[in-house]
Amino acid sequence: MPKMFLYLFITLLHFSGTLAAASQPNIVLILADDLGFGDLSCNNPQSQIQTPVLDQLANEGINFVDAHSPSGVCTPTRYGVLTGRYCWRTRLKRGVLSGRSEPLIEPDRLTLPAMLKEVGYQTGQFGKWHLGRLWPLKNPQGKIEPLNIDWSKPALYCPLDAGFTYTFGLARPAWAFMENRHVLIEPTEPFDRTHIPPHIIGPNNNQGFQQPGFTFEQMIPAWVKKTSAFIQRNARARKPFFVYFAPICPHRPINPNQEFQGKSGCGVFGDFVIELDTAVGSILDQLNRSGVAENTLVIFTADNGAETNTYGHIETYDHWSSAGRRGCKRDLYEGGHRVPFIARWPGQIAPGSVSDEIICLTDLMATVAAIVGYDLLPEAAEDSYNILPALCSEKRASPIREATVHHSAHGRFAIRQGDWVYINAPTGADNREPQSVLDALGVKPHNHAAELFNLRTDPNQTTNRITTNAEKAKALKALLERYRTGNSSRPR
Repeated sequence: MPKMFLYLFITLLHFSGTLAAASQPNIVLILADDLGFGDLSCNNPQSQIQTPVLDQLANEGINFVDAHSPSGVCTPTRYGVLTGRYCWRTRLKRGVLSGRSEPLIEPDRLTLPAMLKEVGYQTGQFGKWHLGRLWPLKNPQGKIEPLNIDWSKPALYCPLDAGFTYTFGLARPAWAFMENRHVLIEPTEPFDRTHIPPHIIGPNNNQGFQQPGFTFEQMIPAWVKKTSAFIQRNARARKPFFVYFAPICPHRPINPNQEFQGKSGCGVFGDFVIELDTAVGSILDQLNRSGVAENTLVIFTADNGAETNTYGHIETYDHWSSAGRRGCKRDLYEGGHRVPFIARWPGQIAPGSVSDEIICLTDLMATVAAIVGYDLLPEAAEDSYNILPALCSEKRASPIREATVHHSAHGRFAIRQGDWVYINAPTGADNREPQSVLDALGVKPHNHAAELFNLRTDPNQTTNRITTNAEKAKALKALLERYRTGNSSRPR
């Protein structure tokens, strides 16, 4: 073969390989737990917590400043992330699953990891699951509890059955590490953390069993180590991979490792956020060391807003996890579901971009489907919109989403369309709002059966406009009812 034709042949091979790599980028999804929009210093100039890694990630990619979780609490959001469907369409109409609950994801439902596995990806889940498991029981008629679980046998249902090829997390309802279907060490010790202050550990964790030697401080380092190993071995094998990294942070128990204690201006909570920021840095470093950072889409976000301890942080540390917006975890107000959302994808996302596109975490599935060229059937990802144009900063004449449904821990609904949000209840608060916070925000009391706010003119949701804009409220209520009674909110 003449040298010129040989050169052209090699060039074409290289070019086709580059196209194939671009069509199958690695994907790393990091889902923090109870992290407010304003807990990141890039989102909140007044933050008492510095997050240099996440700030740099935003500088290298795009920062969405109007991103929302589909629920004010954990389980429903995780269901929505992995299925592209609002969780209130399932049997779970309010609250979250317990550690003893059976699986929430339906057996025949397409999930994000299953979709990616279908097109050749290795899919790894690390950290919190909270979507139910099935265990072999010593007494099949007994309860799902540590003493009745046969820990020597493999789990009957775990993340592997939802499309993951590898998983490393916790064997809830016990405190024990679990790899794929097996616990690493059987949880035989009674769980006792009574010596830790309740405001750190949380009120519901002093119960059950643990593996010998287990401590909360082990969790984040263990998950980072396993995630890094997963990235490394798949990079070496040249296999595309999907990482779902979901640490229990800064959710209670708030136990930052010693090296992070005292590093923030917001007590142990802020120190824990700094540990999270550092953990993200370790994963990004592994992508670089493995030589795959340039072909990896990294997304960082959170499952809902900060816990109610954020109210104490306002008074004690002058730190607003919500960046000054009303509400927190569980609520329909912005502080309950407006979450950080940062994405980096070299060569595809322009560095230093900022977007005010309204997006929802259910949108991840349709977006990833568009990236890998997967045709979603109408019965899949019913509430997922393709936000790839927004990720790549394409100019658009209209918003991507028609509207977004918000759902509270108590099962109440709200709907957002453009600047307007309609709350189908007398209040958007599932938690007691301290009067000092309401006074600081300037919230005006009312006695109406529903609420309507314009977030452009009133971002802190202080003034109910239900009477002055009755037609807008009526239209939004009708749209909410159409979404609720229909099977989908995604355009067909």
